[in-house]
Amino acid sequence: MMNRPSLDELMTKVDSRYSLVVAAAKRARVLTEEELKTNQPIKVKPVTFALKEIANGSVTYRRTRSGSK
Repeated sequence: MMNRPSLDELMTKVDSRYSLVVAAAKRARVLTEEELKTNQPIKVKPVTFALKEIANGSVTYRRTRSGSK
């Protein structure tokens, strides 16, 4: 079992480091909110868990804007 997904592995799942950071932060926020609602602490840090989910493909993202003017 992997301890932490490598950046190289994570970059195959997203189009940029910025997208990776945003996707991981949003998923970590959701995990934290779920943890507070259920009073069931997760055993790993939310960001680490989010990165593992992104690496194994269970969490994906989509851009809502292209960024072009």
